[in-house]
Amino acid sequence: MAMAINEFPKGWDEKRVRGIIDHYENQTKEEAIEEYEAAFADPTQTAMMVPRELVPDIVALIAKFDDEREGAEASRMAASSSR
Repeated sequence: MAMAINEFPKGWDEKRVRGIIDHYENQTKEEAIEEYEAAFADPTQTAMMVPRELVPDIVALIAKFDDEREGAEASRMAASSSR
């Protein structure tokens, strides 16, 4: 039987995943409620129901948006450091 190869999303590693697991496994019910409510209070974010079959396309669109935003930020930083 072949060994499974762990692959993480861009910017993730085992330490980050274990940290998130630890966070949620040790979170109290009250802390979980506070975190949930805070997520919906962020005016820069939104939550919506979408058909399940659209989720892969939406995830890809968000990844593209994040990559473009990171590229624009890197360009701004490079431009400001060359001054």
